[in-house]
Amino acid sequence: MTLYNGMSAEVLEAQYNLIQRRGPDFPQLVERWLARSAAHREAANTLVDQAYGQGEREKFDYFSGGDKNGPVVFYIHGGYWQRGDKNMYSFVTEAFIQHGVSVVMLNYNLTPSVRIGEIAPQIRKAIAWCWHHSDDLGFSKDKITVMGHSAGGHLTAMMMSTEWPEFDAALPKDLVLSGIPISALFELEPLVHTSLNEGPQMDVAEAKKESPIFIPPVTNAPQLIVVGGAESEEFFRQADHYVDTYATAERRMDRYDVPGMDHFDELEPLADDQSEFFQKSMELIQG
Repeated sequence: MTLYNGMSAEVLEAQYNLIQRRGPDFPQLVERWLARSAAHREAANTLVDQAYGQGEREKFDYFSGGDKNGPVVFYIHGGYWQRGDKNMYSFVTEAFIQHGVSVVMLNYNLTPSVRIGEIAPQIRKAIAWCWHHSDDLGFSKDKITVMGHSAGGHLTAMMMSTEWPEFDAALPKDLVLSGIPISALFELEPLVHTSLNEGPQMDVAEAKKESPIFIPPVTNAPQLIVVGGAESEEFFRQADHYVDTYATAERRMDRYDVPGMDHFDELEPLADDQSEFFQKSMELIQG
């Protein structure tokens, strides 16, 4: 029985169940990243668990690049909106802070304690809070990039579709300088038919309402749309569809595949300043 775009539930599960695709070493990868990230938080100039709201998980870690006039990256973790934590991804900031780029590593309330439509407003609230406190934190409020992985890539695209003055009258329309969605979910309907919907509990109508493929960017800020070179076909299709739908002569939207990397390994080159992925990201971040 086909449920979406000619695919059965079994095929959709195989395309989107990333931990299953990864195989038995996923717990070891998590342990390695947690240890590396904990060590990095200790060594770096880090502000840990700063609250941006009242929610239990409405907190961020701030990694200073040491330049109060320098750029900042807001990093949004993945986990299909139902799991994941900023503490696992601190290592991603290693090369950025060495090159004068500060990073805000965000947490947010997860489904099913909130609906998926409540998460993007949390991210907006976090970005607005940091914009208002940019002098205290130590970055330029005119040099903001949003980057997110997987579900965080979905939320990155949602930020590119945000009318910032409508959210907070003090914010400029062109708040975000650039966006880097990594292996993002631009279309959520396929997930309705998989086990990954256990947390979000979306129906098709809600999935479409929260899909960036149906919510155009309101900014011409450039984007780098990234997919791991060893990912499933659906991640390539989604990324290509997003670019084909919204790229214009005025809105640069580059596609990049991280060679040979799956959905998880693709993040490690971001911590290597010699990698092509890091260098392409820096081109956007530095404007």
